[in-house]
Amino acid sequence: MVNDVGAQCIAPDDNNAPPLLDIRAITFGYGHRPLLYDVQLTVRKGEMVGLLGPNGSGKTTLLRLISGVLQPWQGTILLDGRDVRAWGRRGMARLVAVVPQELPVPFAFTVEQMVRLGRTPYLNLLGNLTHDDLRIVRDAMRAADIEQQAHAIYNELSGGERQRVIIAMALAQQPTLLLLDEPTAHLDIRYQIDVLERVRRLNRETGVTVIAAMHDLNLAARYFPRLVLFQRGVVADAGPAEVLEPHLLRRVYGVNVQVGILRGAQHLSVLPPGDSLSPGNGQEVAAPRVHVMAGGGSGEVLMRALADAHIPFSAGALNIGDSDHTLALRLAHEVITEQPYTPISPQVQERVRTRLSQVAVLIVCPMPLGPGNIALLQEALEAARRGVQVLLLAPTGSDVLSQATGQPNSSSTPPSEDDLLQQIDILERDYTQGAATALVRQLLQSGAHPVQSVGETIDIARIYAIL
Repeated sequence: MVNDVGAQCIAPDDNNAPPLLDIRAITFGYGHRPLLYDVQLTVRKGEMVGLLGPNGSGKTTLLRLISGVLQPWQGTILLDGRDVRAWGRRGMARLVAVVPQELPVPFAFTVEQMVRLGRTPYLNLLGNLTHDDLRIVRDAMRAADIEQQAHAIYNELSGGERQRVIIAMALAQQPTLLLLDEPTAHLDIRYQIDVLERVRRLNRETGVTVIAAMHDLNLAARYFPRLVLFQRGVVADAGPAEVLEPHLLRRVYGVNVQVGILRGAQHLSVLPPGDSLSPGNGQEVAAPRVHVMAGGGSGEVLMRALADAHIPFSAGALNIGDSDHTLALRLAHEVITEQPYTPISPQVQERVRTRLSQVAVLIVCPMPLGPGNIALLQEALEAARRGVQVLLLAPTGSDVLSQATGQPNSSSTPPSEDDLLQQIDILERDYTQGAATALVRQLLQSGAHPVQSVGETIDIARIYAIL
């Protein structure tokens, strides 16, 4: 594998080999409020993975779960094929090293004393360092280029120098997995590059697996061949070119950016909208005239079809962790997001109402309807009464529905409302004791249009999208 500046890197283990880290459907939160929901992630030995996401997205929490400091509410984290909880503190300390943003030290420890702390998991009952321990400490200091400062006081060093000491301390643990929590935070550009160059060299020379939470997208693109975009769950997991996609970054970070190839370099560059990489960049995009209401995977085929047809659309409200939410973040021009496990809040409902006041067509997918999302149907009904064309997408086609949409039908009798409700399958999806069914009936009376296929929906949406 060749990185962006041409240095030779150790390739990760074979794809068929068991992963070093296997995160299986973990859910976690603080208090009673979930923060991470159904997170799935695997990392092979020798990989360098950059973890991206806005503040509060759960990056640091995920690192703490991986290191065993926190325990997930649900799900399992396997390290080298074994549950993290089964390794014990000493076992985890020998496998995983953590480099935090800052490490406050209340004592006047020297650099060498700090690095020696990395050997704590290997000390005997007397707590003495062996000749091998001392050799490993010296090697770690040499790798971090702090040998000349061995007797300096840690707290008197600059931020970049202290970060190198923390890395040396982590190396003294001889870990299989190195976790870094925003290692370049609060550092000037010289030390940012210095830290990441050393981490990459260690990965290349020793094969240590690296997962780093990063806030600088440009540095992440330059130093990490695999990026995981995180927003309380995995939104995207691929190389920099696929993950650092402008529309995706705008939806996750809430800011317009441009992404392009800098002249003379082979890495991506993320710029604010005021700058330009090429003529025409940074122009405002008109708000989409198509909105999608979905959930529980009901909108997957439709959203992919809209994207394939180059029809801009917005989506929501969708709960974090819902598969439709994850896909919408990649494909939709705007996503209205609600927290996991929570009903539609008044604030989010108001955002939906505002969005529907700007669209020409609303597509309601065959999603399960319960007390948590029935507010969306209420907003759909109000939109229909204002003249927005509402399309009710059925799970499957039918002869009755074909007639309702103007297609040939062997029967000359127009379908009744009850027939349409049955074909839309609302009775099977209504978990509100009939309230959702009543709203759908009112939608039909207000001019909502049942559609039997995604293809037909795309044909109609295309007309409204260009009006």
